[in-house]
Amino acid sequence: MRALNSVECPADRLVCFPYSGGTAAAYRAWSPAMPEDTELLAVQYPGQADRIVEAPASSITEMASAVAAELSQLGPARCALFGHSLGALVAYETAKVLRDLGQPVHCLFVSGTPAPWQARGELNHRVGDEELWSALRDLGGIAPDVADDPELRELLLPVLRSYIALSETYRPAPHTEPLTCQVRGYYNTEDPLVNGAEFGAWAAVSSGRFSVRTWPGGHFQSLADPDELIADVVSTLAESEVLR
Repeated sequence: MRALNSVECPADRLVCFPYSGGTAAAYRAWSPAMPEDTELLAVQYPGQADRIVEAPASSITEMASAVAAELSQLGPARCALFGHSLGALVAYETAKVLRDLGQPVHCLFVSGTPAPWQARGELNHRVGDEELWSALRDLGGIAPDVADDPELRELLLPVLRSYIALSETYRPAPHTEPLTCQVRGYYNTEDPLVNGAEFGAWAAVSSGRFSVRTWPGGHFQSLADPDELIADVVSTLAESEVLR
């Protein structure tokens, strides 16, 4: 994980999980909006950014176990997890691991992906390089200057394909006990990877309170222009503190 702000004795800890191909830096813009007692951390997946020499993770449960192990070594603080797309699945699995370690999270924020047991995505990790790269570019997950650079494509595409495969083939363990935390969901109404009518299935992952907020735009709109999303996450955490 990467610390995106500095809080000596945090009351709250918000941990953010990137999408496939995303890095911890995707959440750097969130830092100024954090309350002074909230620590902001972001996960850096193996094979990405400063971990580029490492092999990509082999499963979502492996990623979750690694993050939970790091979090369990930190000082006490109320912990909330936010994940977008692939990150929502890793966040959910991390919440389960922490629950089993006796360190349940307070809030789980999930964005831009169907519920864990539903089929996800229109991108097929088995298609050819050109087709996959074009689909990712159309979805908005690749910056234009990167999309047209053949050397960067050669470097990035295998890792992207690997993480897309993890997302598309992910299935939670059967008979999983529900979490008890609050769950807040987000999706954009023109996101081709999310069926809004089915998004409410996320409610079943926890016995706690469930709510949803939507915005117009595509799969990456709320991260590209994150002010309203950040404000909602912060206000949800503040409200949950009052209700605690």
